[in-house]
Amino acid sequence: MIPLKAILFDFDGTLAELNVDFIRMRRAVLDLMGDYCAPPNTIEDLYVLEMIEAGKYLISDNRPGKEGEFFARAHELISAIETEGAQEGTLLTGTEEMFRELRRRHIKTGIVTRNCRAAVTRLFPDIYSRCDAVITRECTARVKPHPDHLLTALGSLNTNPNFAAMVGDHPMDITVGRNVGVYTVGVLTGCSEAVSLRQAGADLIIERAPDITSYL
Repeated sequence: MIPLKAILFDFDGTLAELNVDFIRMRRAVLDLMGDYCAPPNTIEDLYVLEMIEAGKYLISDNRPGKEGEFFARAHELISAIETEGAQEGTLLTGTEEMFRELRRRHIKTGIVTRNCRAAVTRLFPDIYSRCDAVITRECTARVKPHPDHLLTALGSLNTNPNFAAMVGDHPMDITVGRNVGVYTVGVLTGCSEAVSLRQAGADLIIERAPDITSYL
């Protein structure tokens, strides 16, 4: 592995298990959208944040002036479901020890997550003292897989992509990392198998995030 000055991590599935009910979350957003206009079937194939974004533009066309209200209510809904899931979630074994070890080695750390701040801090109250940057969805106008999410974290850490790595459990994490130009590491503690991470272009695949200290 290249010499690293910073390592960025996804949160859910990589460092923690939030136990978020995504089916319930998606249904809640679709039901809310139905209060404003009939959602097309194609919208159901989107991730929930992209579903909300698409719904905002759909409502803008059908109920002009109501899109902002929908957007705010939808985010309140999903944040409540995420935070509820975080109450029953767990931080994956070895995570805190990993952060201490990386700090001991003078390697900066950051979190790049589509989750809301409330859910992340509910599950990991010490996160701001353990990590140098925590970029939840509230901290960026465009979440991953858009490069801006990762670039915001790198800017906060004042680190060139050539000396950084992105660690995540989803092909999305690998894709955004490759698009930004960082080293990419897939982990097997979340929703994806090694084959899908490899197909996304992961430079390295490890069992769990704390194992990365063995490769530095």
